[in-house]
Amino acid sequence: MSKPVTSRTPDGVQMAMIASRMQSIARKMQNTLFRTARSGILNTAHDFSCVVLTADCKLLAAAESLPNHTFVGPDLMCQAGLKHHPVLKRGDCFLHNSPYEGNSHAADHCMIVPVIDDGGTLRFFVLAKAHQGDCGNSRPSTYLADVKDVYEEGALIFSALKIQENHRTNPDIVRMCRARIRVPGQWWGDFLASIGAVRIGERELLSLGNDVGWDLLDGYAHRWFDYSEQRMIEAIRKLSSGRRVMRSTHDPIPGLPDGIPIRTDIEIDAEAAMVRIDLTDNPDCQPCGLNLTEATSRSAAMIGVFNAIMDHHVPANAGSFRRIEVKVRENCCVGIPRHPASCSVATTNLADHVTNPVQRAIAELSPGYGQADTGPIQPPGLGVISGRDPRNGDTPFVNQIHIGISGGAGTPASDGFLSIIHAGNAGMCYIDSVEVDELQFPILIAGRHLLPDSEGAGTFRGAPSIYSEYGPLGTDRITVLYAADGTVTPASGTVGGGSGGKTRAALRRIDGRVEEQPSCAAVTVLQGERIISHSAGGGGYGDPLKRDAERVLHDVAEGWITAKRARSIYGVALAGTAEDDTLSIDLQETARLRTPAPQ
Repeated sequence: MSKPVTSRTPDGVQMAMIASRMQSIARKMQNTLFRTARSGILNTAHDFSCVVLTADCKLLAAAESLPNHTFVGPDLMCQAGLKHHPVLKRGDCFLHNSPYEGNSHAADHCMIVPVIDDGGTLRFFVLAKAHQGDCGNSRPSTYLADVKDVYEEGALIFSALKIQENHRTNPDIVRMCRARIRVPGQWWGDFLASIGAVRIGERELLSLGNDVGWDLLDGYAHRWFDYSEQRMIEAIRKLSSGRRVMRSTHDPIPGLPDGIPIRTDIEIDAEAAMVRIDLTDNPDCQPCGLNLTEATSRSAAMIGVFNAIMDHHVPANAGSFRRIEVKVRENCCVGIPRHPASCSVATTNLADHVTNPVQRAIAELSPGYGQADTGPIQPPGLGVISGRDPRNGDTPFVNQIHIGISGGAGTPASDGFLSIIHAGNAGMCYIDSVEVDELQFPILIAGRHLLPDSEGAGTFRGAPSIYSEYGPLGTDRITVLYAADGTVTPASGTVGGGSGGKTRAALRRIDGRVEEQPSCAAVTVLQGERIISHSAGGGGYGDPLKRDAERVLHDVAEGWITAKRARSIYGVALAGTAEDDTLSIDLQETARLRTPAPQ
């Protein structure tokens, strides 16, 4: 690594060719992990990310990756690798999951490989981040909201630990993980899948460097970042300058009866093409697992900007990130955590209380941009299930399921994305197949459907809530751990839009009685019982009375809203019924309902 790195500026054709090759490398990494992983959270839900970074730790390329995994974090983790291992060699690989040195939360195991050329010069990093079904926590879940600190959380934490040298795996570390993790075979399969992904990335980058020359690749990175920054400049200059201070509150959880209030200060300087977000005026780290990491705090704010600019041609990389400043402070629940604060749930709940206010503030400041709130997350339909499976020799299982979760926000141009899951992953995770979940786990999914009248009403409505109900099958019990937000305060609409439906957790007993459950709990579900989940609906954008009447008709025909709501909220009167295919708009009555009353 002592040799100087030179650069040569590529022309336009070379830029296009290299950009395509870089994306294909990230996709090869992604495809390797997706097709070889063993746990459902990876091979069904797709909760992982694969990226390429420059030698100076700047995000260059990402496949279909989760923004809350990749916007900030890979850079900090590679910096940690360089700090702990200043001399890097080909064949090295580092296991990193420390929330105190750049990771999202301890459940996201990251493999980092330095790409070293034949002359010994560091050229790139490749990183694969994979959410684990179990990470050694004190209870069988990778999301523990109600723990006081990292010791009670219990996760194994690795800080740029050298897991491979000369391409050989350290067996001592493997034995440690297999001893502490409840599903060692599952973890080992996911470990091998992640290793395979980063080694594929390393191989392909070495091939690319040999094909086009390392100096041209270096020049490509500089020009690609400059191009990306220019695209972001153009996008921000379409917004209106101004400032908003937004407030939101996470639901109460055990130990925090008043919840956690969050203040987000957003400033747009359109002339300078800068967005500045200040998160420093917030509570210190809390005695719970909801604290964000530096990576998830800054990523959450940046995700709100990308959601709001309504320009999907802006590449998400270190170049476009130059135009977003996020101010955080140490020992803050939405900042930089101080050990031993727990960050077990750092990717979702409080993160959404940063992302949503940013995109909603931009909607208020700049007509035609921004979004309403995406629905809060973590109802039982996104719970971590555990137990023993008699079909496989009574072996233990632990995995997060994505049975029923929705919540997309209304935008200036579209209704809410039904399967977004939450703001931070931008729809990159998948809703589970009922049949696949029932094959993988000893459960029966008794029902899953959309809940009528749960959307945030608007000119463009939010996505409705999803109802799901499931329980054990062929085993005496399962445990469901979840940490639901939005049971008290739903997703907010913006510029006249309405709020989405609230989350809910309940338990159907053997005799049919339905008992409400806490918003954050570990619920034991016995054979013959079923847990009930309502996911959150997304907030609406704009005045519901301005919604296209044909869209309202469609929603009633599909059963997403009732005719009563169409009339009372959207001002659309209907005649006939969907059952006999006579449903239609009563144009005269609709015009009357939508005519403003005389002043």
